[in-house]
Amino acid sequence: MSRWAWGVEPDLDELRGIARMISGSDDFEEPVPFDRVRLPPPRLAVPEAWKEFAIGEARARAERTYGQAYRDLIRAYRGDFACAPDLVALPRTETEVEQVLEWATAQQVAVVPRGGGTSVVGGVEARFDGPAICLDLSRMDRVVEVDQVSRAALVQAGASGPALNAQLPGDLQLRFFPQSYEFSTLGGWIATRAGGHYASLHTHIDDLVESVRAITPAGVWESRRLPGSGAGPSPDRMLLGSEGTLGVITRAWVRLQRRPAHKLSASVRFASWERAVAAVRELSQSGLHPSNCRLLDAAEAQLAAGGDGEHAVLILGFESADHPVDAAMARALEIAGGEVGGVRQDKEWKGTFTRMPYFRNAFPGMGKVVETFETAVTWDRFPALHAAVMGAVDATCRFAFVYPDGPAPYYTVSLPAERGAEVAQWDALKARVSRILLDHGATITHHHAVGRDHRPYYDEQRPEPFALALRAAKDALDPAGVLNPGVLV
Repeated sequence: MSRWAWGVEPDLDELRGIARMISGSDDFEEPVPFDRVRLPPPRLAVPEAWKEFAIGEARARAERTYGQAYRDLIRAYRGDFACAPDLVALPRTETEVEQVLEWATAQQVAVVPRGGGTSVVGGVEARFDGPAICLDLSRMDRVVEVDQVSRAALVQAGASGPALNAQLPGDLQLRFFPQSYEFSTLGGWIATRAGGHYASLHTHIDDLVESVRAITPAGVWESRRLPGSGAGPSPDRMLLGSEGTLGVITRAWVRLQRRPAHKLSASVRFASWERAVAAVRELSQSGLHPSNCRLLDAAEAQLAAGGDGEHAVLILGFESADHPVDAAMARALEIAGGEVGGVRQDKEWKGTFTRMPYFRNAFPGMGKVVETFETAVTWDRFPALHAAVMGAVDATCRFAFVYPDGPAPYYTVSLPAERGAEVAQWDALKARVSRILLDHGATITHHHAVGRDHRPYYDEQRPEPFALALRAAKDALDPAGVLNPGVLV
Protein backbone atom coordinates (compact mmCIF):
# COMPACT_ATOMS: atom_id res chain seq x y z
CA MET A 1 0.00 0.00 0.00
CA SER A 2 1.10 3.57 -0.64
CA ARG A 3 2.29 5.65 2.30
CA TRP A 4 -0.14 8.43 1.28
CA ALA A 5 -2.54 7.37 -1.49
CA TRP A 6 -5.54 5.09 -1.85
CA GLY A 7 -4.19 1.71 -3.00
CA VAL A 8 -0.68 1.04 -4.22
CA GLU A 9 1.71 3.85 -5.08
CA PRO A 10 0.02 5.74 -7.94
CA ASP A 11 1.60 6.71 -11.23
CA LEU A 12 2.22 10.47 -11.13
CA ASP A 13 1.65 10.87 -14.86
CA GLU A 14 -1.79 9.32 -14.44
CA LEU A 15 -2.54 11.70 -11.58
CA ARG A 16 -1.46 14.66 -13.73
CA GLY A 17 -3.84 13.43 -16.41
CA ILE A 18 -6.72 13.21 -13.93
CA ALA A 19 -5.91 16.69 -12.63
CA ARG A 20 -5.80 18.08 -16.16
CA MET A 21 -9.13 16.43 -17.00
CA ILE A 22 -10.82 17.86 -13.89
CA SER A 23 -9.26 21.31 -13.70
CA GLY A 24 -8.00 21.95 -17.22
CA SER A 25 -4.65 23.04 -15.77
CA ASP A 26 -1.14 21.56 -15.88
CA ASP A 27 -0.30 23.04 -12.47
CA PHE A 28 0.48 19.98 -10.36
CA GLU A 29 2.42 19.69 -7.09
CA GLU A 30 4.22 16.38 -6.59
CA PRO A 31 4.23 14.50 -3.25
CA VAL A 32 7.24 14.85 -0.98
CA PRO A 33 9.60 11.90 -1.70
CA PHE A 34 10.08 9.42 1.10
CA ASP A 35 13.70 10.43 1.77
CA ARG A 36 12.46 13.92 2.74
CA VAL A 37 9.48 13.06 4.94
CA ARG A 38 9.26 14.22 8.55
CA LEU A 39 9.21 11.00 10.57
CA PRO A 40 10.24 11.15 14.25
CA PRO A 41 12.59 8.45 15.54
CA PRO A 42 10.85 5.55 17.31
CA ARG A 43 10.47 5.80 21.08
CA LEU A 44 10.10 2.03 21.41
CA ALA A 45 12.35 -0.88 20.51
CA VAL A 46 10.82 -4.13 19.30
CA PRO A 47 10.65 -6.46 22.34
CA GLU A 48 12.77 -9.58 21.93
CA ALA A 49 9.72 -11.86 22.18
CA TRP A 50 8.09 -10.06 19.22
CA LYS A 51 10.95 -10.34 16.75
CA GLU A 52 8.99 -12.63 14.41
CA PHE A 53 5.88 -10.45 14.18
CA ALA A 54 6.87 -6.82 14.85
CA ILE A 55 8.94 -4.22 13.02
CA GLY A 56 10.14 -0.68 13.67
CA GLU A 57 11.26 0.13 10.12
CA ALA A 58 10.51 3.67 8.94
CA ARG A 59 8.54 2.78 5.82
CA ALA A 60 6.25 0.40 7.71
CA ARG A 61 5.57 3.06 10.33
CA ALA A 62 4.83 5.71 7.70
CA GLU A 63 2.45 3.45 5.78
CA ARG A 64 0.42 2.95 8.96
CA THR A 65 0.34 6.50 10.25
CA TYR A 66 -2.95 7.64 8.75
CA GLY A 67 -6.29 6.50 7.45
CA GLN A 68 -7.83 7.82 4.24
CA ALA A 69 -9.54 11.12 5.11
CA TYR A 70 -8.54 14.11 3.01
CA ARG A 71 -6.94 15.48 6.19
CA ASP A 72 -4.74 12.37 6.23
CA LEU A 73 -4.06 12.46 2.51
CA ILE A 74 -2.75 16.03 2.43
CA ARG A 75 -0.46 15.61 5.45
CA ALA A 76 1.08 12.44 4.07
CA TYR A 77 1.38 14.06 0.62
CA ARG A 78 3.40 16.88 2.20
CA GLY A 79 5.60 14.38 4.06
CA ASP A 80 4.22 15.06 7.55
CA PHE A 81 4.28 11.82 9.58
CA ALA A 82 4.66 13.46 12.99
CA CYS A 83 2.23 11.05 14.67
CA ALA A 84 3.64 7.83 13.21
CA PRO A 85 3.39 4.75 15.46
CA ASP A 86 6.65 3.82 17.13
CA LEU A 87 6.45 0.22 16.05
CA VAL A 88 4.16 -2.06 14.06
CA ALA A 89 2.97 -5.43 15.39
CA LEU A 90 1.62 -7.90 12.82
CA PRO A 91 0.31 -10.80 14.92
CA ARG A 92 -0.48 -14.13 13.33
CA THR A 93 -2.37 -15.59 16.28
CA GLU A 94 -4.54 -14.51 19.18
CA THR A 95 -1.66 -15.46 21.50
CA GLU A 96 0.48 -12.80 19.88
CA VAL A 97 -2.36 -10.26 20.22
CA GLU A 98 -2.48 -11.11 23.93
CA GLN A 99 1.29 -10.64 24.21
CA VAL A 100 1.01 -7.14 22.75
CA LEU A 101 -1.83 -6.12 25.05
CA GLU A 102 -0.12 -7.54 28.16
CA TRP A 103 3.14 -5.74 27.40
CA ALA A 104 1.42 -2.48 26.44
CA THR A 105 -0.70 -2.51 29.59
CA ALA A 106 2.35 -3.09 31.79
CA GLN A 107 4.37 -0.39 30.01
CA GLN A 108 1.48 2.10 29.64
CA VAL A 109 1.90 2.22 25.86
CA ALA A 110 -1.06 2.96 23.58
CA VAL A 111 -2.25 0.34 21.08
CA VAL A 112 -4.08 1.35 17.90
CA PRO A 113 -5.77 -1.63 16.20
CA ARG A 114 -5.73 -1.46 12.40
CA GLY A 115 -7.45 -3.39 9.63
CA GLY A 116 -7.28 -2.04 6.09
CA GLY A 117 -6.47 1.50 7.23
CA THR A 118 -9.45 2.95 5.34
CA SER A 119 -10.81 5.06 8.22
CA VAL A 120 -11.87 8.55 7.12
CA VAL A 121 -12.48 9.91 10.65
CA GLY A 122 -9.04 9.70 12.30
CA GLY A 123 -9.84 6.32 13.83
CA VAL A 124 -6.40 4.75 13.25
CA GLU A 125 -4.16 7.77 13.89
CA ALA A 126 -2.00 8.02 17.03
CA ARG A 127 -3.18 11.60 17.63
CA PHE A 128 -2.08 11.80 21.26
CA ASP A 129 1.03 12.27 23.39
CA GLY A 130 3.21 9.29 24.17
CA PRO A 131 4.43 6.22 22.27
CA ALA A 132 2.09 3.99 20.27
CA ILE A 133 1.98 0.52 18.76
CA CYS A 134 0.06 -0.08 15.53
CA LEU A 135 -1.58 -3.48 15.91
CA ASP A 136 -2.06 -4.51 12.28
CA LEU A 137 -4.40 -7.52 11.94
CA SER A 138 -3.76 -8.11 8.22
CA ARG A 139 -1.96 -11.44 8.75
CA MET A 140 -5.04 -12.88 10.48
CA ASP A 141 -7.05 -13.18 7.27
CA ARG A 142 -8.40 -16.75 7.01
CA VAL A 143 -11.85 -18.22 6.76
CA VAL A 144 -11.53 -20.71 9.61
CA GLU A 145 -14.78 -22.66 9.26
CA VAL A 146 -17.92 -22.72 7.13
CA ASP A 147 -21.31 -23.99 8.30
CA GLN A 148 -23.15 -24.59 5.03
CA VAL A 149 -26.27 -25.86 6.82
CA SER A 150 -26.76 -22.59 8.72
CA ARG A 151 -25.07 -20.57 5.96
CA ALA A 152 -22.46 -18.94 8.18
CA ALA A 153 -18.67 -18.66 8.31
CA LEU A 154 -16.08 -18.08 11.03
CA VAL A 155 -13.65 -15.49 9.65
CA GLN A 156 -10.55 -13.87 11.09
CA ALA A 157 -10.78 -10.10 11.51
CA GLY A 158 -7.95 -9.18 9.14
CA ALA A 159 -9.63 -10.65 6.03
CA SER A 160 -10.36 -8.04 3.37
CA GLY A 161 -13.57 -8.20 1.38
CA PRO A 162 -12.04 -9.90 -1.68
CA ALA A 163 -9.94 -12.32 0.43
CA LEU A 164 -12.95 -13.29 2.53
CA ASN A 165 -15.26 -14.05 -0.39
CA ALA A 166 -12.50 -15.85 -2.33
CA GLN A 167 -12.23 -18.43 0.48
CA LEU A 168 -15.95 -19.26 0.63
CA PRO A 169 -17.19 -22.44 -1.08
CA GLY A 170 -19.61 -22.68 -4.00
CA ASP A 171 -21.89 -19.73 -4.54
CA LEU A 172 -21.85 -18.56 -0.90
CA GLN A 173 -20.85 -14.96 -0.27
CA LEU A 174 -20.81 -12.37 2.46
CA ARG A 175 -22.77 -9.88 0.41
CA PHE A 176 -21.32 -6.75 1.97
CA PHE A 177 -19.66 -4.35 -0.45
CA PRO A 178 -18.73 -0.93 0.97
CA GLN A 179 -16.87 1.51 -1.27
CA SER A 180 -13.70 0.48 0.61
CA TYR A 181 -14.38 -3.23 -0.10
CA GLU A 182 -11.05 -3.76 -1.90
CA PHE A 183 -8.96 -3.00 1.21
CA SER A 184 -11.18 -2.78 4.30
CA THR A 185 -11.49 -5.80 6.60
CA LEU A 186 -14.14 -7.71 8.51
CA GLY A 187 -12.75 -6.54 11.84
CA GLY A 188 -12.81 -2.94 10.66
CA TRP A 189 -16.39 -3.27 9.41
CA ILE A 190 -17.52 -4.59 12.79
CA ALA A 191 -15.51 -2.09 14.82
CA THR A 192 -16.97 0.83 12.85
CA ARG A 193 -20.50 -0.49 12.16
CA ALA A 194 -19.82 -0.07 8.47
CA GLY A 195 -22.50 0.25 5.80
CA GLY A 196 -22.34 -2.09 2.84
CA HIS A 197 -24.09 -3.49 -0.20
CA TYR A 198 -27.77 -3.03 0.48
CA ALA A 199 -29.36 0.39 0.24
CA SER A 200 -32.34 -0.81 2.30
CA LEU A 201 -33.09 -3.52 4.88
CA HIS A 202 -29.66 -5.14 5.64
CA THR A 203 -27.71 -1.89 5.42
CA HIS A 204 -25.07 -2.33 8.15
CA ILE A 205 -22.64 -5.10 9.03
CA ASP A 206 -24.70 -5.46 12.24
CA ASP A 207 -27.32 -7.41 10.28
CA LEU A 208 -24.77 -9.96 9.06
CA VAL A 209 -22.94 -10.68 12.33
CA GLU A 210 -23.81 -13.88 14.23
CA SER A 211 -21.18 -13.66 16.99
CA VAL A 212 -17.93 -11.83 17.75
CA ARG A 213 -14.70 -12.73 19.54
CA ALA A 214 -12.28 -10.12 20.88
CA ILE A 215 -9.16 -10.03 23.04
CA THR A 216 -9.29 -7.42 25.80
CA PRO A 217 -6.76 -6.58 28.53
CA ALA A 218 -9.30 -8.11 30.95
CA GLY A 219 -9.64 -11.39 29.04
CA VAL A 220 -11.33 -13.02 26.03
CA TRP A 221 -14.76 -11.72 25.01
CA GLU A 222 -16.71 -14.19 22.89
CA SER A 223 -20.46 -14.23 22.39
CA ARG A 224 -22.50 -17.37 21.84
CA ARG A 225 -23.28 -18.10 18.21
CA LEU A 226 -27.04 -17.61 17.78
CA PRO A 227 -29.53 -16.53 15.09
CA GLY A 228 -31.06 -14.17 17.63
CA SER A 229 -31.39 -13.68 21.38
CA GLY A 230 -33.35 -11.62 23.87
CA ALA A 231 -30.99 -12.34 26.76
CA GLY A 232 -30.22 -8.87 28.02
CA PRO A 233 -28.09 -6.24 26.24
CA SER A 234 -26.29 -7.85 23.32
CA PRO A 235 -22.55 -8.52 23.78
CA ASP A 236 -22.16 -8.33 19.99
CA ARG A 237 -23.86 -4.93 19.86
CA MET A 238 -21.39 -3.59 22.39
CA LEU A 239 -18.43 -4.56 20.20
CA LEU A 240 -20.14 -3.33 17.03
CA GLY A 241 -18.97 0.27 16.72
CA SER A 242 -16.48 0.01 19.59
CA GLU A 243 -13.63 1.21 17.30
CA GLY A 244 -10.87 -0.70 19.07
CA THR A 245 -11.49 0.95 22.44
CA LEU A 246 -12.85 -2.06 24.36
CA GLY A 247 -10.90 -4.91 22.78
CA VAL A 248 -9.24 -6.18 19.63
CA ILE A 249 -11.73 -8.03 17.44
CA THR A 250 -9.99 -11.18 16.19
CA ARG A 251 -12.75 -13.24 14.53
CA ALA A 252 -16.48 -13.35 13.93
CA TRP A 253 -19.19 -15.66 12.67
CA VAL A 254 -20.98 -13.94 9.80
CA ARG A 255 -24.18 -14.77 7.91
CA LEU A 256 -23.71 -15.79 4.28
CA GLN A 257 -26.01 -15.67 1.28
CA ARG A 258 -26.03 -17.38 -2.07
CA ARG A 259 -24.86 -15.39 -5.04
CA PRO A 260 -27.94 -13.82 -6.67
CA ALA A 261 -29.22 -15.62 -9.77
CA HIS A 262 -31.82 -12.94 -10.54
CA LYS A 263 -30.82 -9.28 -10.85
CA LEU A 264 -32.45 -6.27 -12.43
CA SER A 265 -31.39 -2.63 -12.48
CA ALA A 266 -32.86 0.55 -13.86
CA SER A 267 -32.43 4.30 -13.67
CA VAL A 268 -35.19 6.86 -13.27
CA ARG A 269 -34.93 10.59 -14.01
CA PHE A 270 -36.85 13.31 -12.18
CA ALA A 271 -37.36 16.91 -13.23
CA SER A 272 -37.24 18.11 -9.62
CA TRP A 273 -35.31 17.09 -6.54
CA GLU A 274 -38.43 17.35 -4.38
CA ARG A 275 -40.35 14.90 -6.57
CA ALA A 276 -37.41 12.50 -6.50
CA VAL A 277 -37.19 12.63 -2.70
CA ALA A 278 -40.94 11.98 -2.38
CA ALA A 279 -40.66 8.98 -4.73
CA VAL A 280 -37.79 7.47 -2.75
CA ARG A 281 -39.66 7.97 0.51
CA GLU A 282 -42.63 6.09 -0.92
CA LEU A 283 -40.35 3.33 -2.16
CA SER A 284 -38.65 3.02 1.23
CA GLN A 285 -42.05 2.58 2.89
CA SER A 286 -43.41 0.11 0.31
CA GLY A 287 -41.88 -3.06 1.76
CA LEU A 288 -40.18 -3.88 -1.56
CA HIS A 289 -36.68 -3.56 -0.05
CA PRO A 290 -34.63 -2.82 -3.20
CA SER A 291 -30.98 -3.80 -2.97
CA ASN A 292 -30.05 -0.51 -4.62
CA CYS A 293 -32.08 2.65 -4.11
CA ARG A 294 -29.54 5.43 -4.45
CA LEU A 295 -30.83 8.85 -5.37
CA LEU A 296 -28.35 11.27 -6.97
CA ASP A 297 -29.03 14.97 -7.30
CA ALA A 298 -28.49 16.50 -10.73
CA ALA A 299 -24.85 17.45 -10.10
CA GLU A 300 -23.97 14.10 -8.54
CA ALA A 301 -25.71 12.24 -11.37
CA GLN A 302 -23.72 14.14 -13.97
CA LEU A 303 -20.46 13.35 -12.18
CA ALA A 304 -21.08 9.69 -11.33
CA ALA A 305 -23.67 8.34 -13.76
CA GLY A 306 -23.51 10.32 -16.99
CA GLY A 307 -26.55 12.46 -16.19
CA ASP A 308 -27.42 15.66 -18.03
CA GLY A 309 -26.83 17.96 -15.04
CA GLU A 310 -30.50 18.96 -14.93
CA HIS A 311 -32.31 15.87 -13.66
CA ALA A 312 -32.02 14.00 -10.36
CA VAL A 313 -31.51 10.28 -10.97
CA LEU A 314 -32.53 7.22 -8.99
CA ILE A 315 -30.37 4.11 -9.44
CA LEU A 316 -32.65 1.21 -8.62
CA GLY A 317 -31.83 -2.48 -8.27
CA PHE A 318 -33.29 -5.78 -7.11
CA GLU A 319 -31.57 -9.13 -6.61
CA SER A 320 -32.45 -12.61 -5.39
CA ALA A 321 -30.82 -16.03 -5.28
CA ASP A 322 -34.25 -17.68 -5.18
CA HIS A 323 -36.82 -16.03 -7.43
CA PRO A 324 -37.27 -13.59 -10.32
CA VAL A 325 -37.45 -9.93 -9.33
CA ASP A 326 -39.37 -8.62 -12.36
CA ALA A 327 -42.56 -7.96 -10.41
CA ALA A 328 -40.73 -6.07 -7.68
CA MET A 329 -38.95 -3.89 -10.24
CA ALA A 330 -42.17 -3.22 -12.12
CA ARG A 331 -43.92 -2.10 -8.95
CA ALA A 332 -40.94 0.04 -7.90
CA LEU A 333 -40.92 1.84 -11.26
CA GLU A 334 -44.67 2.36 -10.96
CA ILE A 335 -44.17 3.96 -7.52
CA ALA A 336 -41.25 6.10 -8.71
CA GLY A 337 -43.23 7.52 -11.57
CA GLY A 338 -40.32 9.30 -13.24
CA GLU A 339 -38.77 8.89 -16.65
CA VAL A 340 -37.04 5.53 -16.95
CA GLY A 341 -33.51 5.62 -18.38
CA GLY A 342 -31.34 8.52 -19.35
CA VAL A 343 -28.09 7.54 -17.59
CA ARG A 344 -25.55 4.72 -17.60
CA GLN A 345 -26.76 1.41 -16.24
CA ASP A 346 -26.28 0.26 -12.66
CA LYS A 347 -23.17 -1.86 -13.38
CA GLU A 348 -21.32 1.09 -14.92
CA TRP A 349 -22.34 3.35 -12.03
CA LYS A 350 -20.95 0.81 -9.56
CA GLY A 351 -17.65 0.84 -11.43
CA THR A 352 -17.44 4.61 -11.15
CA PHE A 353 -18.38 4.36 -7.47
CA THR A 354 -15.51 1.99 -6.63
CA ARG A 355 -13.00 3.99 -8.70
CA MET A 356 -13.79 7.30 -7.01
CA PRO A 357 -11.20 6.94 -4.19
CA TYR A 358 -8.47 6.53 -6.81
CA PHE A 359 -9.47 9.82 -8.48
CA ARG A 360 -9.12 11.50 -5.09
CA ASN A 361 -5.39 10.77 -5.14
CA ALA A 362 -5.00 13.64 -7.61
CA PHE A 363 -6.63 16.28 -5.38
CA PRO A 364 -3.56 17.35 -3.31
CA GLY A 365 -1.44 17.85 -6.41
CA MET A 366 -4.09 19.88 -8.24
CA GLY A 367 -5.00 22.04 -5.26
CA LYS A 368 -8.43 20.80 -4.20
CA VAL A 369 -9.90 20.27 -0.74
CA VAL A 370 -12.62 17.62 -0.72
CA GLU A 371 -14.69 16.27 2.14
CA THR A 372 -17.79 14.10 2.47
CA PHE A 373 -20.50 14.25 5.12
CA GLU A 374 -22.74 11.24 5.60
CA THR A 375 -25.63 11.24 8.00
CA ALA A 376 -29.18 9.99 8.55
CA VAL A 377 -32.28 11.95 9.52
CA THR A 378 -36.03 11.38 9.63
CA TRP A 379 -38.06 12.24 6.53
CA ASP A 380 -39.87 15.11 8.26
CA ARG A 381 -36.56 16.80 9.15
CA PHE A 382 -34.76 16.14 5.88
CA PRO A 383 -35.97 19.22 3.89
CA ALA A 384 -34.71 21.67 6.52
CA LEU A 385 -31.42 19.80 6.94
CA HIS A 386 -30.83 19.68 3.19
CA ALA A 387 -31.61 23.38 2.76
CA ALA A 388 -29.22 24.28 5.58
CA VAL A 389 -26.33 22.19 4.21
CA MET A 390 -26.77 23.38 0.63
CA GLY A 391 -27.10 26.97 1.84
CA ALA A 392 -23.86 26.75 3.80
CA VAL A 393 -21.60 24.96 1.27
CA ASP A 394 -21.47 24.14 -2.42
CA ALA A 395 -22.20 20.41 -2.28
CA THR A 396 -23.57 17.50 -4.25
CA CYS A 397 -25.92 15.04 -2.57
CA ARG A 398 -26.90 11.42 -2.90
CA PHE A 399 -28.93 9.07 -0.74
CA ALA A 400 -26.56 6.25 0.13
CA PHE A 401 -29.17 4.28 2.12
CA VAL A 402 -32.89 4.67 2.75
CA TYR A 403 -35.18 3.57 5.55
CA PRO A 404 -38.96 3.75 6.04
CA ASP A 405 -38.46 6.57 8.54
CA GLY A 406 -35.70 8.52 6.81
CA PRO A 407 -32.83 8.75 4.31
CA ALA A 408 -29.07 8.61 4.81
CA PRO A 409 -27.89 11.56 2.69
CA TYR A 410 -24.24 11.76 1.63
CA TYR A 411 -22.84 15.21 0.80
CA THR A 412 -19.63 15.87 -1.13
CA VAL A 413 -17.95 19.28 -0.90
CA SER A 414 -15.08 20.40 -3.13
CA LEU A 415 -13.32 23.77 -2.98
CA PRO A 416 -10.04 25.34 -4.14
CA ALA A 417 -7.19 24.70 -1.72
CA GLU A 418 -5.28 27.40 0.08
CA ARG A 419 -1.85 25.88 -0.49
CA GLY A 420 -0.22 25.06 2.83
CA ALA A 421 -3.41 25.69 4.80
CA GLU A 422 -5.48 22.72 3.63
CA VAL A 423 -5.73 21.08 7.06
CA ALA A 424 -7.12 24.28 8.59
CA GLN A 425 -9.54 24.58 5.65
CA TRP A 426 -10.69 21.01 6.13
CA ASP A 427 -11.10 21.46 9.88
CA ALA A 428 -13.23 24.58 9.40
CA LEU A 429 -15.39 22.86 6.78
CA LYS A 430 -15.83 19.79 9.00
CA ALA A 431 -16.88 21.93 11.97
CA ARG A 432 -19.31 24.02 9.92
CA VAL A 433 -21.27 21.15 8.39
CA SER A 434 -21.09 18.91 11.46
CA ARG A 435 -22.73 21.67 13.48
CA ILE A 436 -25.56 21.84 10.94
CA LEU A 437 -26.11 18.09 11.13
CA LEU A 438 -26.51 18.07 14.89
CA ASP A 439 -28.61 21.24 14.99
CA HIS A 440 -31.11 19.65 12.57
CA GLY A 441 -31.56 16.40 14.48
CA ALA A 442 -29.31 14.26 12.24
CA THR A 443 -26.58 11.84 13.30
CA ILE A 444 -22.94 12.85 13.11
CA THR A 445 -22.26 9.63 11.19
CA HIS A 446 -24.34 6.92 9.59
CA HIS A 447 -21.53 4.53 8.60
CA HIS A 448 -18.13 6.26 8.70
CA ALA A 449 -17.75 5.85 12.50
CA VAL A 450 -16.74 8.39 15.16
CA GLY A 451 -12.95 8.26 15.32
CA ARG A 452 -11.21 11.39 16.53
CA ASP A 453 -12.70 13.76 13.95
CA HIS A 454 -16.33 13.21 15.04
CA ARG A 455 -15.67 12.87 18.77
CA PRO A 456 -16.84 16.37 19.87
CA TYR A 457 -20.15 15.93 18.04
CA TYR A 458 -20.63 12.35 19.21
CA ASP A 459 -20.27 13.60 22.78
CA GLU A 460 -23.24 15.88 22.16
CA GLN A 461 -25.33 13.28 20.35
CA ARG A 462 -25.22 10.48 22.92
CA PRO A 463 -27.14 10.61 26.23
CA GLU A 464 -24.89 11.45 29.18
CA PRO A 465 -25.94 8.38 31.23
CA PHE A 466 -24.91 6.22 28.28
CA ALA A 467 -21.56 8.02 28.18
CA LEU A 468 -21.07 7.18 31.87
CA ALA A 469 -21.86 3.51 31.16
CA LEU A 470 -19.47 3.41 28.21
CA ARG A 471 -16.67 4.94 30.28
CA ALA A 472 -17.32 2.36 33.00
CA ALA A 473 -17.09 -0.45 30.43
CA LYS A 474 -13.85 1.01 29.14
CA ASP A 475 -12.41 1.17 32.66
CA ALA A 476 -13.42 -2.45 33.34
CA LEU A 477 -12.04 -3.92 30.12
CA ASP A 478 -9.04 -1.64 29.58
CA PRO A 479 -8.12 -0.26 33.04
CA ALA A 480 -4.81 1.15 31.81
CA GLY A 481 -6.56 3.00 28.98
CA VAL A 482 -4.14 1.78 26.30
CA LEU A 483 -6.65 0.81 23.59
CA ASN A 484 -7.06 3.53 20.92
CA PRO A 485 -7.02 6.53 23.30
CA GLY A 486 -9.23 9.46 22.32
CA VAL A 487 -11.78 7.47 20.35
CA LEU A 488 -15.38 7.29 21.71
CA VAL A 489 -14.37 8.16 25.30
